[in-house]
Amino acid sequence: MSEFKYPHLFEPIRLGNTLFRNRIFASPTGYVNMTGDNILPPGAAAYYARKALGGAASVATCELITDGELGRGGADHVAIEDPRAFHPLCRLAEEVTRHGAVATAELQHAGMFANRVPAFMGAKNLGFAYGPVEMQVGDRLVPEMPEEIIERTIQKYAQAALITKRAGFGMVLVHAGHGWLLHQFVSPITNTRKDKWGGAPIENRARFTVEIVKAIKKACGASFPVEVRISGSECYDGGYGIEEGIAFARQLDGLCDLIHVSAGNHEVEEVFAVTHPSMFLGEGPNVKYAAEIKKHVKTPVATVGALGEPEMLEEIIASGQADVVEMARALLADPDLPLKIRTGREDEIKQCMRCLSCFSTEMNCGEPYCAINPETGRELDMKYDFPKAKVSRRVLVVGGGVGGMQAALTCAERGHEVILCEKGSELGGSIRCERNVPFKRKLDIYLNSQARAVEKAPIDLRLNTEVTPEYALSLKPDVIIAATGARPIRPNIPGIGGANVLGAEQAYLEPEKTGKKVCILGAGLVGLELAIYLAMQGREVQVVEMAPQINDGGNFLHAIGLKAELNKRKVKVDLNTKALEIRPEGVLCAGTEGEKLYSADTVIYAVGQRPESEAALALRFCAPEFYQIGDCLSPRNITAATSAAFHTARDIGRF
Repeated sequence: MSEFKYPHLFEPIRLGNTLFRNRIFASPTGYVNMTGDNILPPGAAAYYARKALGGAASVATCELITDGELGRGGADHVAIEDPRAFHPLCRLAEEVTRHGAVATAELQHAGMFANRVPAFMGAKNLGFAYGPVEMQVGDRLVPEMPEEIIERTIQKYAQAALITKRAGFGMVLVHAGHGWLLHQFVSPITNTRKDKWGGAPIENRARFTVEIVKAIKKACGASFPVEVRISGSECYDGGYGIEEGIAFARQLDGLCDLIHVSAGNHEVEEVFAVTHPSMFLGEGPNVKYAAEIKKHVKTPVATVGALGEPEMLEEIIASGQADVVEMARALLADPDLPLKIRTGREDEIKQCMRCLSCFSTEMNCGEPYCAINPETGRELDMKYDFPKAKVSRRVLVVGGGVGGMQAALTCAERGHEVILCEKGSELGGSIRCERNVPFKRKLDIYLNSQARAVEKAPIDLRLNTEVTPEYALSLKPDVIIAATGARPIRPNIPGIGGANVLGAEQAYLEPEKTGKKVCILGAGLVGLELAIYLAMQGREVQVVEMAPQINDGGNFLHAIGLKAELNKRKVKVDLNTKALEIRPEGVLCAGTEGEKLYSADTVIYAVGQRPESEAALALRFCAPEFYQIGDCLSPRNITAATSAAFHTARDIGRF
C-alpha cells in the first residue's frame, strides 16, 4: 500500500450501525430562503448535496424544528412535523446520500427564544414561549415550562427523529448548545428549577437532553446514530466553564454516538465571534474544549470552529484530541476540501477567510454567499450550467485584482481565449497592501492561490501592462471586461499634506512609519481593521468617524467580531465626529460636544475609495461587448467583486 499523507483523517468511523467514510463532517449551516409556507426549496437540496459531492462524510442540515407551535425561533424555520415538509426533506436526504455521505438532520427547539418573530403563527400563539424558569426575555415574560410540556417536547424530538429517518436521513444531531432550549436547561444561569429538571445537580439539568436521546433511540432503534452538540464552555464572564461542559458530556457518555463540542451562546454578543471564530482568532481556537472533554468520556468526540488546514486536521485526530473534525464555513469556501486533501491537491484549497460574509448574506438574503467561492448559495444554478460557452470569444480582462482574476479564470474554464492585463508587477490588486496583517493571512493565501491558478490556466497574462484604448484595439478583442478597481480618496482637509499624514495603504505596507499615537479618519472596514493591526503592534489608536455608526460594508456579523477585537485592543472609536484640520500635534475635530483636538503622532486617512471609472470607460468602444465589474463601478467588497466577475464571465458566449 502506498504511503498516505493523512491516514487518520481518512480512517472511516462507525457510529451506531453506520460507517462514515472519513472523519470530516459538514456541521450544520443555515438555509433560510424558504417558500412562503416554510418548506425547503430545491436549492436547499443542491446546497447540502454539494458538500457531499466534495467528500464530506456527514452533511448536517439547517435547524429542523421539532415543535412548530412552541419551538420556532424564526419565521424561516422548518417545522418538521408539518406533512408538507416531508417530501422536500426526502429529496434533500437522497441528494446527500447518493454522493456517499450520511445525511444528518439537525433537531432544534428555540425554548425561551421561540416565536419572537410575529406573523408566522396564529394570533392566539403570537409571542408565546416557555423557558426553564419564568424569566424576562426582551419585552415579554416567559413562563416556566411545566412538566407536561417537557414530556411533550421529549416525544416531539423522538417523533421528529423518526420522521427524518423515514425521509432517508442516516443520523440526527440534537442541538443542546449555543443558547437553544436544551442548553437553557443545562446552564446553571438560566435553569434554577427546584424539581428533577433543574437546580445545582448536573444530573437534573442534563436530564432533558438525556431523556430526549433515550426517546430517540427507542423510536428509531438503538443502532440509529445520534449526535449531540453541546457548548463545552459558555466563554463569557458569568457563564459556565469547561468543568460544566465535562459534567454534561459525562451524562451523555454511552447514550449518544457522538458528542459534538462547540462553545459559546448565540444570545451573548461578546462570544458570537467565539462560537463562530472570527478572523482575529487563531486556527481551531475551540479544539481545546473537545480535547479536554475527550479525556473524560468513551463516546467519540467531535470538534468544530475555524478548522480547515489539512495538517492541523490530521494532528487533531492523530493526537487523540477529537475523533471527528466538523466544518461549516470551510466547506462553503471550498466544498471539495476533503477530496483535495485526499488527492494531494492541498495547494488548490480555497481557505475560508472567516470574514462571515456567508452568514451575513444568509441572514440578509436567505442564502449564504461566500466571498471567495461564487458558487456557494447558487448550487442549483450551477447544477444545470453547461461547462463550456456556446461560442468561444477573445476576451480582454483589464485589471488583475480579485474581480479580474476571477473573470479571467471563469472565461478560460468556459473555453474562451483570454488575455489578462495588469498594470502592476503582480496580481492581487490594492488589497495586497494587507499581506503582512496576521488576521488577513487567509486573504493572502487566497490571492496567491488565484494568481497560481491564472498562471496554470490557458491565460495570456501580461503584467506591467497598462491598457489604453489604442492598446486594446490592437488586440482585436470580442469582449472587454474592465476590472480597473478603485483608489483611496484623499480628503480635502487642511493639513492633509503634512509629514505626519499617511494613507491607509501606506500604513498597512509600512506600519513602522506610524508613531506611538495614531488617529485614523474613517470607521469603515479598512480603517477599523488597520486600527486593530496597529494596536497589535503596540500603537495607541483613536478612530474618528463623521457618521453615527461604523460602516461594516454590509457584513454585520463580521462587525460583531470586529467590535470585540477593538475592545480587546483598547481602540477608541468616536462617531459623529468630523475632522476639521490636521495639525502637527494631531487632529482638530467637531463632535457632539463641540471642538476637540485629538493628540496624535500620525494621522491616517481611510475615508473610502473612488472608482477608477474613467480608465474603464475609455475602453467602452474598443470591443463589440464591454462589461465593467467590481470597484470601478462602485466600491463594495470581495464577495460582490467575485460574484460579479464569475457571473459576467458565465454570460459571455451565449450566442
